[in-house]
Amino acid sequence: MIKKESRNAMRLKRHQHIRNKISGTKECPRLSVFRSNKGIYVQVIDDVSGTTLASSSSVTLKINNGGNIEGAKLVGKDIAEKCKKLKIKKVVFDRGGYLYHGRVAALAEAARENGLEF
Repeated sequence: MIKKESRNAMRLKRHQHIRNKISGTKECPRLSVFRSNKGIYVQVIDDVSGTTLASSSSVTLKINNGGNIEGAKLVGKDIAEKCKKLKIKKVVFDRGGYLYHGRVAALAEAARENGLEF
């Protein structure tokens, strides 16, 4: 009998392939996305020093239904505003092994509309 890998294990494998190709620096940090059923989380990371420069989530913003597209748009807008304060204009987008669709795409588009370049 063939053992099937879980969806999360396959996502982590895809994420590792992505991480082998991209890395964030202080000038151009990595915008990392994590999506759960109840919320969406995003961090701006400098991989050279291993520090998180900024972060936002539907939980910290106290969005009632952070697991939908509207919540993702609010989180994208918030992270773009935090990056403006830190004078970060360009980032490398790390979708975390998720498809660029739905909440992940909505977060990315909202961040772009509010001044982030990637």
